[in-house]
Amino acid sequence: MANEKKISFEVIKRLPRYYRYLGELKSNNITRISSKELSRRMNVTASQIRQDLNCFGGFGQQGYGYNVEDLHEAIGDILGLNNGHKTIIVGAGNLGRALANYKSFEKRGFKLVGIFDINNIKIGQNIAGLDVLDFNEAEKYIPDLAPDIAIITVPKEAAGSVAKKVISLGIKGLLNFSYTDIDVPDGVEIENVHLSDSLMTLSYKLEQQKKLNQ
Repeated sequence: MANEKKISFEVIKRLPRYYRYLGELKSNNITRISSKELSRRMNVTASQIRQDLNCFGGFGQQGYGYNVEDLHEAIGDILGLNNGHKTIIVGAGNLGRALANYKSFEKRGFKLVGIFDINNIKIGQNIAGLDVLDFNEAEKYIPDLAPDIAIITVPKEAAGSVAKKVISLGIKGLLNFSYTDIDVPDGVEIENVHLSDSLMTLSYKLEQQKKLNQ
């Protein structure tokens, strides 16, 4: 269980990495690992790992390390992955299709239950085993699907109205790929994903490397 103190967002952002690496260790039948060995694999200091995990209670044993399966399960609980999250995608373009076919959705605790678009050519097409539904009739489908999360992959001009609509239908979590930031009301959580920002950050790093090598 997490401590009562507020846990920093930087710690929370590292938890998915721990979960992913521990999942890989499980797949390789590794049953226990020390913070030192985990730090070597993840390029995070052993001290940082211990500090992060101590925010949520003690997991390791001195002289033994961490039980991989138990820690993977515990972090899954902390992240809310073990309960599962029903998810829909709004926007059946290239990015929406790619995300729908992403094989790790269910491995990570996310069940894709619906794909929506407003393009008549795309409506009715089958993507990842689901027929694309008409977003203009979202009120007809979303209450029955009861999703927790909507992934928005529409053009930025439409993103705000899409967000407003899915929120009005009870969705509390948004993952926004529309290249614009969306403001949401209290009680709704959103992650704005900007691929271009990551590319520009990478460009900066490459430029710094060039300067060091001059």
